[in-house]
Formats: sequence, C-alpha cells, structure tokens
Amino acid sequence: MRQRKSPLGGRRPHASELAQFATVDPDALEDVLPDDGRPLRLLIVGINPGLWTAAVNAPFARPGNRFWPSLHLAGLTDRLVDASAGLRARDERALLDAGIGITNLVGRPTVRADELTKQELRDAGTRLIERVRTLRPGAVAIAGITAYRTAFNVPKAKLGKQDADAPAGWPRESELWVVPQPSGLNAHENVASLAAKWRAVWESSQQR
Repeated sequence: MRQRKSPLGGRRPHASELAQFATVDPDALEDVLPDDGRPLRLLIVGINPGLWTAAVNAPFARPGNRFWPSLHLAGLTDRLVDASAGLRARDERALLDAGIGITNLVGRPTVRADELTKQELRDAGTRLIERVRTLRPGAVAIAGITAYRTAFNVPKAKLGKQDADAPAGWPRESELWVVPQPSGLNAHENVASLAAKWRAVWESSQQR
C-alpha cells in the first residue's frame, strides 16, 4: 500500500486555510481502495469531499462528522479512527483488510454537498455504476439520500436496501444500500442510529 499524501503534512488545518482547498484538483484526493486486486466486501460512497477532507486527504475527516464513531460503534472498525489530521496507514490497512473501501460520488470539494449541480451528480451516478462493475464489491452503501435521488433520477427512493429499485444498469452482484449522510448537519440522525444502519449493511454483505 502506497503512502497517502497529506497536503498539510499530517496536521489539522486552521479555519483560515480551508477556503483554499475548494480549488484542489479532485484527482489529487485519494480513495481508500486496494491496489493489489483483493476483493471488497463493502464499498462506502460519500457524496463529495468537504474542505477539511480535501485539506488532509482523508475521508470524512472533519471533527464532528459522525462517520467514524458510527462505523466503530457498528463494529466495522476495531478502534475509533481519528482522521482529522489525515488517515493513518494502520487505519487504512485495517479497513482494506476487512474488505472495506471508501470513495465519493463527486470528487470536487465544497463546503456543503448541496453546492453540487444536478448534472455533476447525474454524471457521477453513471461513473459509479462503471466503477462498481470494475471493483465488484459485495455491497455498496451511498451516504446521502438526497444526492442519491438526483444522481440516479429516483426522486422517490428511500433509505435502506434498494433491492428491485436499483438504478438501471446496476450490477446485480453488488447489493445497493442508501444510508443517511453522517454530517453533524443531519439533525435526523445520531451516532447510535447511524451505527444501526451500518450494522445492517455489514451483516447483509456478510451473507453474500
């Protein structure tokens, strides 16, 4: 596994530094994906990087985001990951060893996901289907129902396992789930409720 690059050299960004990362090249931000061909049990798909994530080149890195605490409470990680200054090599290795990968629908960093255009999301939906065909994960969990509805033109989609409601062209061998956005801005969820949803996805993926 190659060394993950951190633009700030392994420290947290200062608030005054964040704005500059809105212009980061999306291709410079690294996914958590195996480079040795090993299979994925679960591919987690965020909507797009926030500025803090772009600053440290680590997924769901902003303090206060409930992604890592809920993943740990659900039993998907054996320790509570702190990615606020970057993702440690041992934590990335543990995710991949467990068969967990992380990517985004859209690579462009923004302050909020609702800054993305409908066309960006629709293009991203098409790209994700192609990536899933290549990566062939047992299950895919997209973290954000509003963006999912737009990306795949399914305005009535609900949270949970999509079953027969998967988008046209979705590979049948990869189960599709939509889980809530874990940002602290989502007042409808807490760490415990998010963990319950991650646990359901994880247990279902184990049965495949």
